Amino acid sequence: MWKIKRDTADDFEIDEQDKTDAEAGAGEEANVALHPTLSRREERLLEIKMAIHRGLLDKINLSMLDKLPEEQIKAEITALVPELLAVFDHPLNREERGALIDDVMHELLGLGPIEPLLKDESITDILVNGCDIVFVERGGVLEQVKTRFQDEKHLMRIIQKIVSAVGRRIDESSPFVDARLADGSRVNAIVAPLALDGSLLSIRKFAKIPINMGKLIELGSVPEPMAHVLEAIVKSRRNVLISGGTGSGKTTMLNAMSSFIDERERIVTIEDSAELQLQQTHVARLETRPPNIEGRGEVSQRDLVKNALRMRPDRIIVGEVRAGEAFDMLQAMNTGHDGSMTTVHANSARDALSRVEQMIGMSGIDITGKSARSQISSALNVVVQVSRLADGKRRVRSVSELTGMEGETITMQEIFRFKNTGVGEDGEILGHFEATGIRPKFLQIAAEYGVDLSPDLFRPDLKLG
Repeated sequence: MWKIKRDTADDFEIDEQDKTDAEAGAGEEANVALHPTLSRREERLLEIKMAIHRGLLDKINLSMLDKLPEEQIKAEITALVPELLAVFDHPLNREERGALIDDVMHELLGLGPIEPLLKDESITDILVNGCDIVFVERGGVLEQVKTRFQDEKHLMRIIQKIVSAVGRRIDESSPFVDARLADGSRVNAIVAPLALDGSLLSIRKFAKIPINMGKLIELGSVPEPMAHVLEAIVKSRRNVLISGGTGSGKTTMLNAMSSFIDERERIVTIEDSAELQLQQTHVARLETRPPNIEGRGEVSQRDLVKNALRMRPDRIIVGEVRAGEAFDMLQAMNTGHDGSMTTVHANSARDALSRVEQMIGMSGIDITGKSARSQISSALNVVVQVSRLADGKRRVRSVSELTGMEGETITMQEIFRFKNTGVGEDGEILGHFEATGIRPKFLQIAAEYGVDLSPDLFRPDLKLG
């Protein structure tokens, strides 16, 4: 027998208060439910599950869990649960017993109540607002689910489990943190005293199968002719800025466009939380580091961009520019690292350029506004604007090319755009992609790289999808 001591049910000690609470939670005379949206039977099962989990922790050598196959652990727990359930006068049917075993497994090996949500591939975001309110996003639409934590302590224990796995910490002195799960999913947590109504946990799930350009075409995010133009932009080593709001699909588009990079090129990626899923072999991945408990040891994106220049990259990909690293990124684009890409939060292509200009000011470099805009116009070639529409679908809203400076203003021309034509009966946004009739200047450069694009792609009357 492995490290669970299965002698008798008498050896399984449950705190009497836990047992009393579990019994009272399902009593017919209970007037107030801990979780109003759950039935009394569901509440009682939740209490029993947590009591059994606490008892198992006392009987398991936790250091052995990582060394044993999950099937063996589950078999041992399955055999032990009937003995442990004997403590409670609460018969379970087969379905409830199986669910209870799964829940205990999630507590031991996973992230408790949210583990099934993480395994559900239709869910893209998990949003926990305190211990008893959980929302998920499916297909771009938020919906509340029945998932619950037993109490605030239970939620905090799951948060601590997440952040400690990546060497981060969260407590009253450091009440918010960015982290990531083992599969790369991005996590943000914020706790008291900043979170007033219970700890907040947000998880942006990492797609197990990377979404490539073909999938984006299938989803209607980008039409196939426009995808060919985006491929030409990448293969002709144009510097690209992908702009969009939160959750608009910037990182997804960056991943999809990066798939067109030649396998022979050396790529250096720089991120706050590693999310990029580049498929090439020659990829050097870098991730920032927050300060330690003494406030030392921080490594910022700007530090990594500077270091990346010494790593002989062909292209540098920054997950998102937020501050002074924008200046160093532009310098890299201007000094031989053509074909580099990054993303920025902005609501339009013009706003994206304004944001980059503001970030240059955050670098501490004494530079005039006109000089900053000159740096931007010479470094960046294309801005791809992506948006999440009211129906939850993510689409490319426009593709624009920077053409230089006119006085103190950056000149830019829109090549493609999405034209909204109305709203369908089911709330779906109706519209089509169209060319503006402007032929981009990068056509000649693309031809030099052996990428030929038909002039018909840019006809003013062409509807792309």
